[in-house]
Amino acid sequence: RDCSSLTSIVIPDGVTSIELWAFEKCSSLTSIVIPDSVTSIGYHAFENCSSLTSIVIPDGVTSIGDFAFENCSSLTTIVIPESVTSIGGFAFENCSSLTSIVIPDTVTSIGDGVFSFCPSLTSIVIPDSVTSIRDYAFRDCSSLTSIVIGNSVTSIGKWAFDGCSSLTSIVIGNSVTSIGKWAFDGCSSLTSIVIPDGMTSIGEYAFYECLSLTDITFQGTIAQWNEIILHEDWNNNTPAKVVHCTDGDEEI
Repeated sequence: RDCSSLTSIVIPDGVTSIELWAFEKCSSLTSIVIPDSVTSIGYHAFENCSSLTSIVIPDGVTSIGDFAFENCSSLTTIVIPESVTSIGGFAFENCSSLTSIVIPDTVTSIGDGVFSFCPSLTSIVIPDSVTSIRDYAFRDCSSLTSIVIGNSVTSIGKWAFDGCSSLTSIVIGNSVTSIGKWAFDGCSSLTSIVIPDGMTSIGEYAFYECLSLTDITFQGTIAQWNEIILHEDWNNNTPAKVVHCTDGDEEI
């Protein structure tokens, strides 16, 4: 099918799901009305809808599929209703105009790369209901300046914040026990970070080329710090020379 000339659509009441690839490559679509009867948005449903500027997801939707809004390059803002419990992998990848998004505390699962290559996204709060920041989650979100990671998150995936060059502040929840490889690679504006005392592993090159990172604080003792598995070059090309522990400083 060729939907490239379709500019608007109203989905009739009674439809319960938007199937996979339903509106993929509808590049002229600027407006769509989704009825309250819809409960799921399928894989690739709105992928490459490059003219879509806004969309209202009704309160009945419980899941957003993988790649659902990938390459929606004109989408500037989106509100996810409190009925949603899962957001699929790469769901908003390369939404290059997306400046803000609200994730409700009903969401428990966020897939890999969900906001990767969203260079206009400036801030985000990960609610306490989410338990992990998956791989590539915010890769190359170059305008992201701050992020709050909820207290239920236990792991930060590989390349999660890779290339977030404007990130100046991050709060890592107390439940985080592992940081994946290259997680904060290229976060060149990050000046300080607080690592919770439950940390068990920091991956290789986790803070590579964090060129402004001069202050690393660990919320435990020197003995606890030395029990953490620090993978090769975890702090490579980072200016911080010590980590501040509760009972003193430890060279790194």
